[in-house]
Amino acid sequence: MPLPKLRIYNRQKAHAIPLPWLRRIGKAALPGCFAALKSPDAPLASLPEIEITIVNDTDIARVHGDFLDDPTPTDVITFHHGEILISADTAQRQCLDHGQSVDYEVALYLIHGLMHLAGWDDHEAEEAREMAKRQEAILSNALKAD
Repeated sequence: MPLPKLRIYNRQKAHAIPLPWLRRIGKAALPGCFAALKSPDAPLASLPEIEITIVNDTDIARVHGDFLDDPTPTDVITFHHGEILISADTAQRQCLDHGQSVDYEVALYLIHGLMHLAGWDDHEAEEAREMAKRQEAILSNALKAD
């Protein structure tokens, strides 16, 4: 099965996210996310295309409320049909706490969304720790490949 095609869009204006760089990072991260598939039935195993859209907190909070009954902003929302929403505003806040650039934080969120499509869940502490460890390793490898 070929790797899915990534389509990345920036629908917010406050943060200048370098989309060509983010596309390269996403493409370089896909093999690591495939290697981390939790099951052959995980959505990532069969998606021909994944759409990643960078939005602001207002937009992601609306979607969060509509689909998950929580009207607050969040970092990433992943839909199993192959859509990932990333909040650039949340990335801007979190990057300061993590000592990273906003670009790095957005790239990490992209990989986080891909990991959800690979069948990972971060609701249980143990799996969240393992997921975080794997996504950091995948991002590190993708940055080296860039």
